[in-house]
Amino acid sequence: MKISGFVLGVAMAWGTVAAPPPETEFRKTPYVGAIAVDAQTGRVLFERNADVVARPASVTKLMTLLLVLEDMHAMKYDPTTRVTASVRCSQEKPSVVGLRPGQSMTVDDLLLSIMVKSANDAAVALAEHSTARNAGREIQPGDLQAFVVRMNNRAKQLGMAHTHYETPNGYPPKPGSKRPFDTSTARDLVKLARKLVTMPEVFRFTKTKICTVTDGAGKPLKFVNHNNILVKDKKKILNEKGDSEVDGLKTGYIDAGGSSIILTGSRNGKRAIVIVLGSQSSKLRDEHARQLMVDALATLNR
Repeated sequence: MKISGFVLGVAMAWGTVAAPPPETEFRKTPYVGAIAVDAQTGRVLFERNADVVARPASVTKLMTLLLVLEDMHAMKYDPTTRVTASVRCSQEKPSVVGLRPGQSMTVDDLLLSIMVKSANDAAVALAEHSTARNAGREIQPGDLQAFVVRMNNRAKQLGMAHTHYETPNGYPPKPGSKRPFDTSTARDLVKLARKLVTMPEVFRFTKTKICTVTDGAGKPLKFVNHNNILVKDKKKILNEKGDSEVDGLKTGYIDAGGSSIILTGSRNGKRAIVIVLGSQSSKLRDEHARQLMVDALATLNR
């Protein structure tokens, strides 16, 4: 049954909006698993259930980011290269840029779209383009799955033994589908995050609070970053100068996996990485991730 906008608005005003999904093994209070580490050495500063498997949702896009950046390091294409959307790409569900088959965007704008907007179609476009360009041909059916194979191979190379990717964006399987969820653990994702923070160009995408990209129709689209600890004044972690110490990396949410985040920040040249997976709510996720980051930066600067 569909609910009209008016009825939904009344329900929200009266405080009768449906409760969040129930807790499960993949969605818990306060979270499924968490960890905080020194980014440089990997020294663990805090951990709780760090090896428990979770469903990190759009945090998955960080592996897509890594592979695309590695393609560019190998000179296979550059930030100005235009990526053409396939029919498969245009069928992705929100959050999306809204690409239609045959439309194109630059690699740079697509990377901003996946990191700031968390656009699922942008991740698929980049994945298909990466596979086709590496093979020296046009996009073909199956290129998306070939990219997922590459994601899993890269995860193995990084030592992410309990991680399995099914998509380049973390979107959940359709109800009744036999496709598994993307899965990982807090400890595994530390390995991905530590690799990413060694690449200076990463932060141009992950610390951007607000950006405007040009969509496939040539129109400007304005995005606001989903990372509340980066963009919301009351949640920011500031240094003595009033500058934000947090500069990434990515949030994620699905009903079947709760709210997750990989957070990173630095103080006096010392960088911490905090991961919180499978919180029952974004509020809980942000509260715990923020406090873990505050504590981690304090520990690293003693």
